[in-house]
Amino acid sequence: MQRRAFLAAIGTGALASLAGCSLAGGGTQGDVEMAKNAYIPQRVEVAVGDTLTWVNNGSRGHSITAYEEALPERATYWASGGFESEQAARSAFASADPWGNVPPGESWSYTFETPGEHPYFCIPHERAGMVGTVVVTE
Repeated sequence: MQRRAFLAAIGTGALASLAGCSLAGGGTQGDVEMAKNAYIPQRVEVAVGDTLTWVNNGSRGHSITAYEEALPERATYWASGGFESEQAARSAFASADPWGNVPPGESWSYTFETPGEHPYFCIPHERAGMVGTVVVTE
């Protein structure tokens, strides 16, 4: 009898942990997680007018920086740190000025108004493959 209770408890705990994993990593509630050199999910879809929040659950700072030349036509440039261009964001990072860093435990949000694909990257971790795409639908 004790064995059955033990196995039932383990099974319940395993299911609960799996459910938590799928919620945290799946980008539910319009959030993107930043952890280790990745955006999770790497590709996310939102509707025009939706606000997306990036949450840094990692142990280092990250940026959210749009690839300016790849943004949809008429899209406003966006990046953590409020930069007006990709070059301005990259220059701030290179000169150690405040560079749009989102520290561990912090978050940053942006409201998307232009449909299309919005590719973005983390300035210090771009070479490590920390890139993502927001697909904005009408």
